[in-house]
Amino acid sequence: MNLGLQRRTDLALGALRVLAQDGGSMPGPDLAENLDTTTSFLPQIMSPLVKAGWVDSGRGPGGGYRLADLAQTVSVLDVIEVTEGPTADGRCVLREAPCPGEETCQAHAVWTAARDVIIEGFKRISAIPTRGESE
Repeated sequence: MNLGLQRRTDLALGALRVLAQDGGSMPGPDLAENLDTTTSFLPQIMSPLVKAGWVDSGRGPGGGYRLADLAQTVSVLDVIEVTEGPTADGRCVLREAPCPGEETCQAHAVWTAARDVIIEGFKRISAIPTRGESE
């Protein structure tokens, strides 16, 4: 049972925050430095955000990453699902496989209820905190 998030998700959330704080745009090398990651790993972090339409990217001397207007509406849950996949994937917490039909495991009801609460919580948190909002 893993309740943690992948490092890529943490970095993606950080990238949105950094871009929002820095006027909405930043060259890739500067963003990588701000996130304490490498420029070679940065595309793996940013690609899902670009595909989702939350960030625009450009190459060359004037290039880098820029927050799209749509990014202001993104929740933490949105970022988790774009970087890690669907949160409700039907996998059994005990078997690491889908719960088979009506014969669910002993943890199914509790795990499903807990997952629903976590999902609702992440849905309510903006990926780009407003000033004064805790990060």
